[in-house]
Amino acid sequence: MSTTLAAGASLELSTVQQIFVIALCALTAFISHMALAVFNDGVRPFLLDFIQGRSKRSSVTAVSFGLSAGFIFGLGAPMALSTGVLNPWLLFLPTDILGLLAPKKWLAPILGGAWGALVVFGLNGANSVAHDLPVDFLTAMQQMSTPILFLFTLFPVLAITKQFGRMWGGIAGLVEVVLVVATMKLWPNMFAGALAMAVGVLLLIGLAVAKDLRRRKADRAAGVTEPVIEGEDPMASLFSASAARLRKYLPLFMVLGAGVCVLAQMHVFGGGEASSFLIAKGQYAEAAQLDFYRVFGFIPLIATTALASGAYGIAGFTLVYPIGYLMPNPFLAAVVGAAVFAVEVLLLSYIGKLLGKLPSVRDSSEHLRNAITDTLQLAILFGSLMAANAMGGGLGILIVGGLYLLNEAMNRPVVRMAAAPTAVIIGGVVLNVLYWLDLFTPLKG
Repeated sequence: MSTTLAAGASLELSTVQQIFVIALCALTAFISHMALAVFNDGVRPFLLDFIQGRSKRSSVTAVSFGLSAGFIFGLGAPMALSTGVLNPWLLFLPTDILGLLAPKKWLAPILGGAWGALVVFGLNGANSVAHDLPVDFLTAMQQMSTPILFLFTLFPVLAITKQFGRMWGGIAGLVEVVLVVATMKLWPNMFAGALAMAVGVLLLIGLAVAKDLRRRKADRAAGVTEPVIEGEDPMASLFSASAARLRKYLPLFMVLGAGVCVLAQMHVFGGGEASSFLIAKGQYAEAAQLDFYRVFGFIPLIATTALASGAYGIAGFTLVYPIGYLMPNPFLAAVVGAAVFAVEVLLLSYIGKLLGKLPSVRDSSEHLRNAITDTLQLAILFGSLMAANAMGGGLGILIVGGLYLLNEAMNRPVVRMAAAPTAVIIGGVVLNVLYWLDLFTPLKG
């Protein structure tokens, strides 16, 4: 199976798609303004003080900008330009910021819609200009697809090793490699890591559930019971109030779920780094599979932060991504997306209680998230160096690798995940300047 995109991936959207993206950005900014949901998981915990009036809108906006800017310009924009597919970092992180920034309710959707318009009308123009440059760094960035897709396959192995030790990690790694080789041989048109990831994630969940069941059985045999809390549990009270706040706005969340699901159904949007490349190549079933596995890593995080803060995620548990990819038409996607968000919001309290009784499963989620981050950081760095080599050979590697190392030495003013793609773009600009100064000759092919 080829993992290389066709050269010159573009961001051309139909008029209906353009209008829809603008409207969805307006909606997400409005919801952010009301502190009902944000996309950035790191911002959500700060919203409780804002909701309860203990912090100002300006301070929460500053936090949101500080935690999101690197991902917007260092990851979201480069990924969209190199794949021709929109992503949540480019669309929803800015609407987090703009929604929180807006002092008036009516202004938030205007600012969000304006950002959406800038993306759909401006980004394709930047794409065309970049592809016309002597050093086409956007086409070079498509070199990132192979390491991202294949190294991402290993995230269950890392999670299993961290949680259950080297033996189980070694077994999982061996099984995944065998399955990747078998898939490439027997089903060459299928993404080679699809079956391997499925088995890896199932093995992790199975080990975690088995550990929790053994613990509960041992506790019962030893006569250990759960402690009874006298009076009202303050955390339970907070969780209940947060869940009630979100249920109050259930119709608005259903509209949001419908919108995100329809955007995914249009196949102009990818929910993750790896799935964006698969969407760009038209492999929607494989993209759905990848984003479905990510859900297991984020349900506990999103559920607990939502219950603690009273603010949900713009994409919910992100189930609407893989569901949307597979929907046959936008009308069905809207209905299903609304239903999924309704179920998620209504079951939020129950999910929180269930997670409290399954600590190993909850820990597996954290290990999955960390493993996803670790694999993608290496894949993006390696892919960025491949892009640097494609556009400038040794000089390209020197510039891009040097900028990445400089960012590390300066205590990462640009977050690590976004540092390498940012370095590729800066390196591409530098190589074009050197060409115009007659100091560099672009590589052929």
